[in-house]
Amino acid sequence: MSQQIEPGSATHAAQQRQRASQLAQAVRNELQKAVIGQNSVIDDVLTALIAGGHVLLEGVPGLGKTLLVRALARCFGGEFARIQFTPDLMPSDVTGHAVYDLNTEQFKLRKGPIFTNLLLADEINRAPAKTQAALLEAMQERQVTLEGRALAIVQPFMVLATQNPIEQEGTYPLPEAELDRFMLKVRMDYPDADQELNMVRQVSRSTRADMLDVQPLRTVLQAKDVMALQRIASDLPLDDQVLDYAVRLARTTRTWPGLTLGAGPRASIALVRCARARALLRGGDFVIPDDIKGCALSVLRHRVRIAPEFDIEGLDVDQVLKQLLDQVPAPRL
Repeated sequence: MSQQIEPGSATHAAQQRQRASQLAQAVRNELQKAVIGQNSVIDDVLTALIAGGHVLLEGVPGLGKTLLVRALARCFGGEFARIQFTPDLMPSDVTGHAVYDLNTEQFKLRKGPIFTNLLLADEINRAPAKTQAALLEAMQERQVTLEGRALAIVQPFMVLATQNPIEQEGTYPLPEAELDRFMLKVRMDYPDADQELNMVRQVSRSTRADMLDVQPLRTVLQAKDVMALQRIASDLPLDDQVLDYAVRLARTTRTWPGLTLGAGPRASIALVRCARARALLRGGDFVIPDDIKGCALSVLRHRVRIAPEFDIEGLDVDQVLKQLLDQVPAPRL
């Protein structure tokens, strides 16, 4: 007779972690079929999904930012909405508004596209600050206030915003308060030669003009599965030394010579939450310092500001942060 496993037992928890890890890896495998040459970016987006955070995707046109989000929506059985941000977009176009119903002679609330599970905010820096700010309450509080009423957004809720870093004309930089709401800022770079060759080979066979089709991808995740992944990840064991390491990294940014603005406590929290998600994604039973280090750049790069003299010398934020990561000693477990 097989041995029964108590729901609260360590064996049951280990089995849950293993199943959750397999599910997360299945999503990763599906995404890699559609988005070629961006494996680290896929891992970052899945990390944010499991950690319950939002992602700012930055990269030049044509690297597959929108494709990645569409592929994730295809693998996810929940609701998906896309907003194309433009200079004339109004906040009510995002959140919704009250409309007058002639039949009932009353105002009715018409919910906007923000009431969804997965929201693609395409080219977010093309809309003015007033419209960008329409996302703030939803991203932080998971609710939207319409006509004085606070309306809850269905869970899970994740904003994936894209922006093009090279275009300056007709764009509005995101304010610091909004940048801080994004758990990760992920940079998409050009794929290497072999990956680009493979991509061109596959796309040129596709019936779509210049992109891979996401239709063949399997739906692997439902909304309840994402909630379960988030819950299991948040319960992963974390040693006090690893927790201290995350806090030391965030605090060191505030006194580091190359930085004029350091990361706040929200960065420390994001480091720990992302590290737990990374540990689950790789199939680990507990969080290790490498999980913190692996997501540190994406967590910190949009929360710090480089000193002008370093900027003039041609150094970017990532280079300064890499120096910091090399200098701050990680615990040996």
